[in-house]
Amino acid sequence: MFPFNFEWIWDMPHMVFMGGLWYALGILGLGMTYCIIKAAVDAGKKDAGNHVGNHARNHD
Repeated sequence: MFPFNFEWIWDMPHMVFMGGLWYALGILGLGMTYCIIKAAVDAGKKDAGNHVGNHARNHD
């Protein structure tokens, strides 16, 4: 069922499978890219060393 297999035929079930596969891999890749970029941005902020969250500062 791989494209490099000599018996590969582009019929509807193969197109649906490959479309779903690349759709799912694309979503996972975009999610991981977002998380990596967000972690890098958060690590570069000046408050990165402060382990107290923003919500804890407002409690008196």
